[in-house]
Amino acid sequence: MTCFFTSSPMVPDTLDLNPANGFIHRLHLAVPYPCRALYVCSDPEDWEKTDLYAASTAEGLERAGFAFSEYEVLDGRNAEDAAVLVKNAQFIILAGGHVPTQNWFFRELGLKDMLAGFDGVLMGISAGSMNSAGTVYAHPELEGEAVDPDYERFLPGLGLTDINIIPHFNTIAGESLDGLDLFDGIALPDSMGRAFLVLPDGSYVLSKDGQETLYGEAYIIHDGIMEQLCEEGGEMSLD
Repeated sequence: MTCFFTSSPMVPDTLDLNPANGFIHRLHLAVPYPCRALYVCSDPEDWEKTDLYAASTAEGLERAGFAFSEYEVLDGRNAEDAAVLVKNAQFIILAGGHVPTQNWFFRELGLKDMLAGFDGVLMGISAGSMNSAGTVYAHPELEGEAVDPDYERFLPGLGLTDINIIPHFNTIAGESLDGLDLFDGIALPDSMGRAFLVLPDGSYVLSKDGQETLYGEAYIIHDGIMEQLCEEGGEMSLD
């Protein structure tokens, strides 16, 4: 399996795939032409939003020169067909959205087991990348989550990587939730004994043949501190 773990694959506020850090080029090298694609939702019951984002993602990929022989969407409407849809796919896209909601859906599907034999290409978008970890860091994002003692910040994930990604650094840096800074008040304290990879949109991790490579600007949070790991246009091995 070849995996692209992204913050967002799109140029902000457009329907265009982001070419930064060689992303489109490397994705073309990995994805068959045409391909059988499967878009896996983040909220199995929010059909309207799922259809909207599935369509915009497909449009962005097509604008960048990708083509589909099939483009299926997996959500609550056809969850019983998940095993067949995954087995048939060559390119699986894990949607962005609310991490705990998507995590619950993945576990209800048994998606981790379904992906055990998958030998195609997988692309995670935001929450989809976060839920790809073995143990997921569900960075609080909705009002009340940061101060809720029952909110679970660590969840079992798909086990495709050991990396815990915090996406959208370019848009959430300096923001607060429940009176706490998203980084200084939440992520840094949560990083004691752990490490989180912070990605702005346009940066990504490529996992292939047992090797993981970071492309683009990125930061590492560990043991209560945050440091820059890689610059825009740069790359580094994470093995």
